[in-house]
Amino acid sequence: MTDAVWVKSTISDQAGCCVELAEIPGGIAMRDSMDTGRPALCYTREELAAFVAGVKAGEFDRFL
Repeated sequence: MTDAVWVKSTISDQAGCCVELAEIPGGIAMRDSMDTGRPALCYTREELAAFVAGVKAGEFDRFL
């Protein structure tokens, strides 16, 4: 992942608390922008799309 190009949302909070995404072969990697030394989580595009759809549908509201 040393060659990955990490992107953080332009609307992340001022403290920098956000996740960063990078395209990798076979999918997308996600990491904590405040602790980039930790391992990244890797997902297929389909897995990440299902997660985003679930967030938009309110499936994770009970965790907030």
